[in-house]
Amino acid sequence: MQLLSYQRGSRAKVLAALLLGVMAIFVAKLFYLQIIKHSDYVAEANAEQVKPLIIPAKRGLIYAMDGSNTVPLVINQTVYTMFADPLTVTEPDKVLNVIREVAGGNLRPHPEDLLNRRDTRYQILGTKLTREQAEKIKSQNLRGIGFQEESQRVYPEGSLAAQTLGFVNAAGQGQYGVEEALNDRLTGHDGLLKSVTDVSGVPLTIGNQNINKPAQDGDNIALTIDRNIQAYVERALAAGLKRSGATNGSVLVMDPQTGKVMAMANLPTYDPSNYGNAKDASVFQNATISTPYEAGSVVKSLTVSTGLDKGVITPSSTFYNKGIIRVDDTTIQNADTSEALGTQTMQTALTDSLNTGMVTIAERLGDDSHITKESRDTIYNYFHDRFKLGQLTGIELAGESPGIIIAPGSVQGNAVRYSNMVFGQGMDITMLQMTSAFSSIINGGVYYTPTVVAGTVGGDGGLTPSDPKPFTRVVQAKTSKDIKRMLEIDRHDNGAIDPAGYHVGGKTGTSQALINGRYSFTQTVGTYIGFGGDKTARYVIMVQVSGKGKNLQGAHDASPIFGNISNWMLRYLKIAPKG
Repeated sequence: MQLLSYQRGSRAKVLAALLLGVMAIFVAKLFYLQIIKHSDYVAEANAEQVKPLIIPAKRGLIYAMDGSNTVPLVINQTVYTMFADPLTVTEPDKVLNVIREVAGGNLRPHPEDLLNRRDTRYQILGTKLTREQAEKIKSQNLRGIGFQEESQRVYPEGSLAAQTLGFVNAAGQGQYGVEEALNDRLTGHDGLLKSVTDVSGVPLTIGNQNINKPAQDGDNIALTIDRNIQAYVERALAAGLKRSGATNGSVLVMDPQTGKVMAMANLPTYDPSNYGNAKDASVFQNATISTPYEAGSVVKSLTVSTGLDKGVITPSSTFYNKGIIRVDDTTIQNADTSEALGTQTMQTALTDSLNTGMVTIAERLGDDSHITKESRDTIYNYFHDRFKLGQLTGIELAGESPGIIIAPGSVQGNAVRYSNMVFGQGMDITMLQMTSAFSSIINGGVYYTPTVVAGTVGGDGGLTPSDPKPFTRVVQAKTSKDIKRMLEIDRHDNGAIDPAGYHVGGKTGTSQALINGRYSFTQTVGTYIGFGGDKTARYVIMVQVSGKGKNLQGAHDASPIFGNISNWMLRYLKIAPKG
């Protein structure tokens, strides 16, 4: 009996020990799971339940000026991308019938093939669907069909100022023009919502895991471009090209008192809402800032201004014109070597566009008979350092080219090179550089940094102006007064007829085109630059026309376009004629 009692007690103790052991294992496991692995499981749960949701920022709009008001040139429109999960679609025939009827031309080619794929869970069936189209398809409750909301740029004014605006590519990045140059400002910053979600991924309104960082929409940019001026300039340029037979042309209109660009037009052009249809990518380039060229005789206005400012000439100063002039071992000649021979004034040198007169000014900046290092330094100081030729202006547009001006200390910066530069050859500059420089010599002598940004537009539609751009005095006020008068005489004496009571002046330019590094004798570029207004110059207009195999002249082909726009500008700006 004692043995049996002992065995029973031993079994109870063993069983108790086993139970305690099992309990210990459970406690240890729970301790491991709840204490040691707690943070790991919380992280896994958060990964499943707390989803980061991007709140996309809205791209800023772009406005133009309409007098003192702003009008939209680029706005946003919500569109939808329709996609399918081929493995979830249960009624492919119904899906195809519905989307073909509703989406039509928005569908990708052969949607039936896309629905039949079994190696993917995501296939785009259509793009750029309207809200109405998306809602109609959603109402059919098609299993496996979904929509993604996107934003696309819309251009209410069509191709107006296309090269100035640029466009937004499929990746959402700005390309060319303002869209590229100010992409960061226009893009803004996406927001972030971290929220506990249900099994369908729908955010819940409870939980302490929520993090809400609002999206910061992009800036709404107002341009200095005036919609009405831009529209008229584009029409006038198209008419001028048709009249002359030119295939390419550009016009730039600037307020010389501020450096604000009022219009930039280039032909051929493109439709930024359908930029993919452009046959030649060159139409995306804004030639007024991106295509340097030898501007020709319009540069003579800067050469005369330099001579006036340094005091080596006056408008009535004389020189002896032989039709040709020697510089080192090179002969420089006028376009017409028999024109205006003998003693002539500097006014005649400008009006008749005499290369010999410009070379004479360069010589007088030196020792009076040679283009010395001193004269070359002076020309470079005015052309490059003061007038900013051959360097970036910093305008808020993508694709600006600095051009080329050879420094006097370089091997190529010799007397012959500079004798060519003073009448517009031997250097490459942009229309924007020339227009800004020309503005400085007729506005009283101040160079204003050119700009296309007027400011930002707030939610209330009000304009907050940009900070003023830097400006510097480049020539004396008297110099500006003298050259302004000389340019008025130049225009009048060359036969231009302008409305009475206004101050209108300008200079023609004709330059040989460079083809494969050589001057062409069968192709030229015609240019005209001028100003108009009352006692104060209110606008500067530069026109350039060209065409393959075309001999185009500043006086015959570019000047009429200037005259057309100038006459309209006088009326549009409501400038009163003198009595």
